[in-house]
This record gives sequence, C-alpha cells and structure tokens, in this order.
Amino acid sequence: MTIQQVHVRKDELTQADIVHVELPALPDGAVRLEIESFSVTANNVTYAVVGDGFGYWNFFPAPDGLGIVPMWGHAKVIESNHGDISVGERVYGYLPMASHLDVRPGNTSAGSFMDTTDYRQPMSPIYNQYSRLADDPEHDPAREAERMIFGPLFKTGFLIEYFMRNEDWFDATQLIVTSASSKTAMGLASVAKQNSPSIKRVGLTSAGNIEFVENTGLYDKVYTYDEVGMMPISDSVIVDFAGNSGLLGKLHEHYADTLKYSCLVGVTHIEERGGGMTEDRGLPGPKPTLFFAPDHAVAFFKEHGPAEGGKLVAKSWHGFLAATEGSVAVDKRSGLDAARNTFLQMVGGDVDPSKGVVIEP
Repeated sequence: MTIQQVHVRKDELTQADIVHVELPALPDGAVRLEIESFSVTANNVTYAVVGDGFGYWNFFPAPDGLGIVPMWGHAKVIESNHGDISVGERVYGYLPMASHLDVRPGNTSAGSFMDTTDYRQPMSPIYNQYSRLADDPEHDPAREAERMIFGPLFKTGFLIEYFMRNEDWFDATQLIVTSASSKTAMGLASVAKQNSPSIKRVGLTSAGNIEFVENTGLYDKVYTYDEVGMMPISDSVIVDFAGNSGLLGKLHEHYADTLKYSCLVGVTHIEERGGGMTEDRGLPGPKPTLFFAPDHAVAFFKEHGPAEGGKLVAKSWHGFLAATEGSVAVDKRSGLDAARNTFLQMVGGDVDPSKGVVIEP
C-alpha cells in the first residue's frame, strides 16, 4: 500500500516535501489508521524546533536528516489485526503529517489504547495514548475542530496554571504572558481567570494582534512588545511562549527583583529563538525554567487518577470554550499539500490568531 507523508528537513524547517512511501503488510496485533483530519498550529512548529532535544522527531521515523512533524487529530481504522479494534472505529490522538499510520494497540480499554510500537516507548506515554471516540467522554462531534485546534494547547495551559497555583504563584500578584494571542497562552489565561481570579493577567503581543487579544476578554491588560518598559512594576511571574530571548531579557531587566518565577514553554518567534529556551544568560531575577508539559501531565493524573483528573480538565475546558466562543474561526483546508504550505507559513511567522487551521488529507 502506498501512502503520503510530509518530510521536513530537520536543519532547515523551510524545506518540506510530500513523498510516497510503500507500507508493508500489516503485522499481527497492529491496526492501520487512515488520517481524517488534524490541526496545524504554532505548537507543531515548536515540536519541530525542539524535535531533536525532546524526541518529537522519534514518534514517526523518516530517513536520515528528515523528520515528520507530529499533529493532533482524528483517524479511522481501515485495517485491523487486533481482536479488540474493529474496522471503521474512529480515534483521536497524536498523528503524523501524513495520510496513514500503523499502530500496535496495548493497554486497551473501552475508551482508549496505547500505541506499544517499540520506537515510541522511550517518549512520554501522554503522546502514545489514543482515545476511542465511541466511548470517549471528551468527544463532542460538533466540536471536533476545536478539540484539534485548542485541546492539546489548552491542556498545557491548564497544567501551567495548576503548577503555579500549587506553588501559591510564587507570591506574585500578576501573570505576564508573552505571545498572548497563541492558543496555549489563551488556555492559560482562561484557566487562571477561572481558578485564580486574584492573579492579574497581563498579555504581551504584537501591535497587529492587540485588538484580537483584547477582544478575547481573557486578559486584564494587554501591551505590545514595544511597551515592555512602560509596564507597571509589581511581583510577577512570566510565562514565555514566544521563545524570543531578546524579549525575555527585557522583561527580566524591567522586573528584576520583583520577578518571582520565569517559565519557558514554547517557541512562536522561531526566527529569534537563539537558545532562549534553556540558556541562562545571567539575567536579573530567577533563572528561566523550562516547563515540559508531558511530565506535569503524568504527575497530575498520578495525583488525581484518570477519572477525577479528567473531570478537572473537562470543567476548565468547557469554561474555555464558552469564553472563546466565536473568537477563532475554523479554516478547513484539503490535502497534504495544504498541510505542508500551512506549516511553512507558520515557520515563517505567518500566523493569524483569529483562525484555526484544520487539514483534511
């Protein structure tokens, strides 16, 4: 069987090609998925930027020097050699930028299974779990697009707020969020508004996005990046989604000793990342610390259990959907060529925060 995959040059993310790959016969115990839809967001750019350091290139192997960018989306079983998984069943989870994927289900329950394929086992189990939509409490057929666009990013925001709240916000009184138009930042701001209303939420964004960010209603105050030096001083925590080391340096210098915690999450300003994800450059205030969501997710569900943890996430998720209703339009595009082009646009910094792109291969 011949399938399509998008291969990206690891050392030059602006180069990506659609290739045809011949799949072998499906092994015993395996399931073949036909990918129905996935979203392309700035999160996928982050997967590519830090792919070697955090193992994101390892989920879906490609020839040397090339990688397949992971996506979140829906797929349908078209062939099954597994007794518990039927042809026609639909799933949600971590998928390649491709037309098909073979998985080897294990730890199978009515609502989910794990892909036990050998090369995926060194990575976080969060990425290897697939929801079986027929018995998935999070699944809403009318909100599949929103789940793909926002779901994984929202959960990262949820986990950041949970971490900060458990640390009493490091005695800060305000949360400063860079790349405030990004979907993960919006998720964090929404959960903080719901669960930590005493913390002031301050968004930083580009001049072109400021109207969009203000209209979300998720932030108490919004500034442009050029206004960092004008921001009022108070005890603060920073959550940096931009990965712009120059911007982070300005924030550290401006807040200095009043900065209680500096949290690094993603890379939306790819052209200016420059090592800002983990590099300690002798900045004033606390050393920037990387937040790796999969580790926090494992700890969260270990503490609360799958059922209770799922309820806590779901409550905030529904609040987020209500708060952002209509703020982001779903932009559906067809074909892997559209997926490739969308990814390349985002690598180049062309991201419209008012749109959520869904690809139907």
